[in-house]
Amino acid sequence: MAASVRQQLSTLLASSGSPKDLADKYRKVLLHIQALTGNDLIECFQAFIETMVNENVSLVISRQLLTEICTHLASLPDPLSCQVSNFLLDKVHPRVVSFEEQVATTRQHLANIYERESKWRQAAFVLVGIPLETGQRQYSVDYKLETYLKIARLYLEDDDPVQAEAYIKRASLLQAESKNEQLHIHYKVCYARVLDYRRKFIEAAQRYNELSYKTIIATDERMTALKHALHCAILASAGQQRSRMLATLFKDERCQKLPAYGILEKMYLERIIRGDQLKEFAASLADHQKATTADGSSILDRAIIEHNLLSASKLYNNITFEELGSLLEIPPTKAEKIASQMISEGRMSGYIDQIDSIVHFETRDALPQWDRQIQSLCGQVNDVIEKIQQHAPDWTAALGENQMVQ
Repeated sequence: MAASVRQQLSTLLASSGSPKDLADKYRKVLLHIQALTGNDLIECFQAFIETMVNENVSLVISRQLLTEICTHLASLPDPLSCQVSNFLLDKVHPRVVSFEEQVATTRQHLANIYERESKWRQAAFVLVGIPLETGQRQYSVDYKLETYLKIARLYLEDDDPVQAEAYIKRASLLQAESKNEQLHIHYKVCYARVLDYRRKFIEAAQRYNELSYKTIIATDERMTALKHALHCAILASAGQQRSRMLATLFKDERCQKLPAYGILEKMYLERIIRGDQLKEFAASLADHQKATTADGSSILDRAIIEHNLLSASKLYNNITFEELGSLLEIPPTKAEKIASQMISEGRMSGYIDQIDSIVHFETRDALPQWDRQIQSLCGQVNDVIEKIQQHAPDWTAALGENQMVQ
């Protein structure tokens, strides 16, 4: 069958006539090929594609017929379609400038096949091959934005946040020019996921929380976004930023429906959290959130240790390394190291006495300090009034009577 088709194509290649007549003749051959199955279909398609990219065939004809092939690929079984698509891309590559539209369509289709097969990285590689910025064809802003976002999402599925972030940055340059609200949502989701993968949990929580209020998103998806925001807030490093995020989520009544609400409540109220209270929550985390930190502890363990240390600073004026380690359920040396790091980063107020092996906590709460300043000022005013009464009792009495009359 393939030999017969090749013979027909060779005859047409050597013949002459108007572009319309030749296109019709090629189209008849193509229709015959599309009715085939199995290996005959693949071999005949390959022969037809080789003919179409031949420089002796008019670009007007080859572009039309390659476009028809690209359209037909969607109706083929994935294994056959994948094989033909890869062959087409390989053969067209030397003349890709002449067939940019057909290449872009084929790459999008091939990426969808790989995505259905969970071959995330291969799908991303295929889409990266579309010359969105360097080609001769002018692509719309929405098309480029959608493609970059899809590439980023595929890299995230392949657990490669570095590559995903690179394409999110490209998308960020375009999203301001697009008026497509759906693409804006996709951008925000991808960006939040990148921040999540990169362990920038506070920024990710803020992005997820913002998404949870978007009415364009379905209710279930908004709750999913809220759940991700809560998880990221819990995993974030202890400090003022996380405290503000926890307060925002705690005041959101929707969070009461989430399984992790109990952990949120303990964190917001600055209560000590024990390890045995975290089993269910730890099981609900994504794989990348279960990774270990530089000191060998998990991200969750580190976050809980820092939270408990901050909670302890509200309960104690000072505590020994031994007692602190026992409270945090970690070795004393590790407790000292984490405490010193939090103090040096400004996430906790205090100082460490290494000679006596004691951590001293300090409060830098602005309100008590303000109260003390007001109290001091009132005391000084009272002192001034008492001295005036001592030196001018008659004037003070007269002033008091005038105020009573008024």
